[in-house]
Amino acid sequence: MAVTFTLLKECSVTGARAGILHTPHGDIPTPVFMPVGTQATVKAMSPEELKEIGAGIILSNTYHLYLRPGHELIHEAGGLHRFMNWDRAILTDSGGFQVFSLGALRKIEEKGVTFRSHLDGSEHFLSPEKAVEIQEALGSDIAMVLDECAPYPAERSYIEDSLARTTRWAERCLQAHKSSKQALFGIVQGGMYADLRKESALQLVALDFPGYGIGGLSVGEPAELMYDMLDETLPLLPTNKPRYLMGVGTADYIIESVKRGIDMFDCVLPTRIARNGTIMTRDGYLTVRNAPYARDFNPLEEGCNCYACRNYTRAYVRHLIKANEIFGLRLTTYHNLFVLVHFMARIRESILNGTFPELYEDFIARFGQQKEEK
Repeated sequence: MAVTFTLLKECSVTGARAGILHTPHGDIPTPVFMPVGTQATVKAMSPEELKEIGAGIILSNTYHLYLRPGHELIHEAGGLHRFMNWDRAILTDSGGFQVFSLGALRKIEEKGVTFRSHLDGSEHFLSPEKAVEIQEALGSDIAMVLDECAPYPAERSYIEDSLARTTRWAERCLQAHKSSKQALFGIVQGGMYADLRKESALQLVALDFPGYGIGGLSVGEPAELMYDMLDETLPLLPTNKPRYLMGVGTADYIIESVKRGIDMFDCVLPTRIARNGTIMTRDGYLTVRNAPYARDFNPLEEGCNCYACRNYTRAYVRHLIKANEIFGLRLTTYHNLFVLVHFMARIRESILNGTFPELYEDFIARFGQQKEEK
């Protein structure tokens, strides 16, 4: 099997898990945050810098790479790893989220989705089989089935139809998938209806995927509703296979989800807010481009050992951003990814040494204080 999972320890108080994700391009300690490299690059970061901060796996996007430069070209180049000079693991999403985000520019049918490119308006068709074909050509370590990421809120009848179609598409993806060097993960859907989430989980577990994504969460619903859906879903998933919560990248969502048994995360948030001049710190968010930091000669975050914090001040980084200098955004991006990758390492260490409940309580106390101060 291309990808396997070893569960090393589960917290005796919560559902938090520490494990190892074994892939053709290396072993990944979990829980893990995967930086997003949508267009075969993590924005503003080189592969060497990603290795420097400790990233072992990144995510790339099937929809975007299919449209530009094309999966055939990437396959011709030797696959995505060689094309982007990244010799560690890669997960590719199916493109489903992006296609379904197009709204009026797409049409859903049983056979697949017809959509118009956001680049030039050209018409394309994405079926479960096509999504698998593209990802096999890309050569990622982990591929995802084509699913429908339903909007929030949505009527129950819509979610029922969407869920049934997603399961049928998952079966078709399994039948189409041939690569022995790539694992294909299923994706649990079901909207914000607990019984439908359970139904989706049971249907996918019966198909025996090597890992399971949980989709359709963090799409605008209240946090507590997302946690409720995780509480309903996770007990039904196999303990010996990885669980991936798709599109989540804030520290509070991450630690709450780890507490419930999630192993893998991805999100564009840390790199996106970095490009807007906002950094992540242990004490919340800090918008370094704002005027109060013009004469602040402290590092971006006191006590942080990342390259940006060791060498540059808030005043300097603010100056770069205000002057539209690319280096400023590189520094904020480097810092944010460093913070999240090392946050995951601290969580993992606490699970292994039995102190996760204390780390969780300390985080929640500080996070609650931050919200009150705001």
